Amino acid sequence: MVMKLCLLFFILASSQAARYIPKNLWFGTATASYQIEGAWNESGKGENIWDKFLHDANRDQNGDVTCDSYHKWQEDIENLKKLNVNHYRFSISWPRILPDGTLKSINQEGIDYYYNLIQGLIEAGIEPMVTLYHWDMPVHISELGGFLNPQFIDYFEDYARLVYQEYGPYVRYWLTFNEPYSICNGGYGAGQTAPGLNLIGDGIYQCSYVLLKAHARGYRIYDEEFRPKYNGKVGIVLNINWFEPASNTTADSDARERLLQFQLGWWANPVFNGNWPQIMIDRIANRSSREGFARSRLPQFTQEEIDYINGTHDFFALNTYKTYVAENTEYNITDPSYWFDVGVTWTNLTYYPEGFRKLINFVNDRYRPESIIITENGLQTTDYLNDTDRITYIKGYINSLLDAIEEDKINVFGYTVWSLMDNFEWGSYDSRFGLINVNFTDSNRTRTWKDSGYWFKNILETRILDV
Repeated sequence: MVMKLCLLFFILASSQAARYIPKNLWFGTATASYQIEGAWNESGKGENIWDKFLHDANRDQNGDVTCDSYHKWQEDIENLKKLNVNHYRFSISWPRILPDGTLKSINQEGIDYYYNLIQGLIEAGIEPMVTLYHWDMPVHISELGGFLNPQFIDYFEDYARLVYQEYGPYVRYWLTFNEPYSICNGGYGAGQTAPGLNLIGDGIYQCSYVLLKAHARGYRIYDEEFRPKYNGKVGIVLNINWFEPASNTTADSDARERLLQFQLGWWANPVFNGNWPQIMIDRIANRSSREGFARSRLPQFTQEEIDYINGTHDFFALNTYKTYVAENTEYNITDPSYWFDVGVTWTNLTYYPEGFRKLINFVNDRYRPESIIITENGLQTTDYLNDTDRITYIKGYINSLLDAIEEDKINVFGYTVWSLMDNFEWGSYDSRFGLINVNFTDSNRTRTWKDSGYWFKNILETRILDV
């Protein structure tokens, strides 16, 4: 009670005005299977690339138990219900239902787990929003080459079709891949994330070439085989932060545009407009030639592939967190690198929610999607419950979102906070994004609401944002 009164005082003290939140604007929270489920080797689940990546490195912190949501999913639904969210975005662990990633062995316990979770959400009045791939590839598929192997597309097709068959009657919103930029850059370029390959000059582009065709396959399967029965929608989650030019020079303005194309356009252009962005095609081909390659390090799509990928979207799903300042930084010809291809450096701009509105406008103007949903947005902190900084952050971003909806007339239908609760942030438990605290030193993984959780619950109940 004391915490709630303190929170009410904070809201009243900081409130100068109030904005009404449209009833048709969805609010939700998000998680990912590897980050919350735990039970890494229980109930028939196969090993995924993050299990192997962190175990092989003997890392003390990993996703073996994390929030233990595999056993505590009912408590998680209760918290979601208390928050009054409209939707919950979660991901399915591919090796939990297909231990080696193939149809050779289907794990019924894994299928039942997600069935129960989905039914529990529906009974609680919460829309399930399902991500097929949030970074936990089965090890067997990775050992075959993962995103470097075109055969990945066929395996992903089998997996996606099985998931659609099992849950298609109950799920209306599907997301094929989460943050392909992060997948290819971190896992195949920089070697910082699973599977840990450092192929920054070429493998990073092969990864994108295969991934985009796999996304298209996942979309086309649903469109042709399941949409007539279930009338759901499918998209791909793209991540980008907003960038401001470091100066008013043409060089920095061009650098900002180039960075947006190399990070967002890399994925959005093939899906929404067709083919890679021209700036990527030209720059990578030019640098490849000067580096002595016989052809561009960026794979070339055939016209058939361009047509197959183009249009594979029912909405634009966007993850975004910050605003940066971009500066032109051209590099001499040395070893091939994605970063040298881009030719831009950037620095973080202190809290600037106005960049969120600018990004939404950029996405809407450049790609003309039918609608937009924010699938991740949140603030990283350390471990404390009095997270008024998170309240300030989310409030500013929602306010900017409302400007984009009401003043710019952009069709944004949802906003999703990352995350429902503190979880394993891909290498560490130090980064805390949750509206709800999780005690990772307690075997029960006790959940405790933060001030931001109570605040978020309040604005969803009242549909009023204090600004």
